[in-house]
Amino acid sequence: MHDSVVRIFVGYDRRIHVASTTLAHSITEHSSVPVSVLPLNLRNMKDLFWRDTDPNQSTEFSFSRFLTPYLSGFSGWSIFMDNDIVFLDDIAKLWALRDDKYAVMCVKHDHNPTEDTKFLGEKQTKYEKKNWSSVIMFNNAKCSALTPEYVNSATGLQLHQFKWLEGDHLIGEIPANWNYLADYTTGVETPQAIHYTDGGPWYPETENTEHASKWFEAYRSANHCEVADLETLLEMTKRSETRD
Repeated sequence: MHDSVVRIFVGYDRRIHVASTTLAHSITEHSSVPVSVLPLNLRNMKDLFWRDTDPNQSTEFSFSRFLTPYLSGFSGWSIFMDNDIVFLDDIAKLWALRDDKYAVMCVKHDHNPTEDTKFLGEKQTKYEKKNWSSVIMFNNAKCSALTPEYVNSATGLQLHQFKWLEGDHLIGEIPANWNYLADYTTGVETPQAIHYTDGGPWYPETENTEHASKWFEAYRSANHCEVADLETLLEMTKRSETRD
């Protein structure tokens, strides 16, 4: 695929389909260039991803994200991002930041949460480079170490701390605007992509998280229908269920 098309791989978790579909809509709604959005659904990847569930992983895509370069044929650039994100700006602006001297590019967060748990009661793990891998721009040819065999056998820290690279000098930095951590990031006036890392607004427990309204705007837009509003569609869905 030519690099004029932005290749995007998004995290997918069967418990919250709504997150990845709303994210995909927010990307395409704001993009000025062609985009390809591919959800990393493990049910589609049984021949590529076979490792057992790690007790420390909080999502189904904790490790499958590192198959992005392989799925891209180790050519060109691709972007991976967690599903609990909403885009507010044109992804072409992020795509324009690609720099071939790096193997990966990301926001270099200094993220040290104090909580012991996060959404769905999952354990809050703490480690160096936490959340760096939640939005990654992969220069795929320079990420050839990420074969299915390696991704299925490496430890979580080896993967998320980029131990598969020759060194940190191959990690480029992108502005924090593109991975704004709700309720954590400071010093950013205009987020371009909001990451609800401690629980998305779709959870009743975190529906009032910072910038939750932006996600609900994207959700409503993603379910827009000119002939029936969202509430009507939900009522129609309920009526259909009773008929079935």
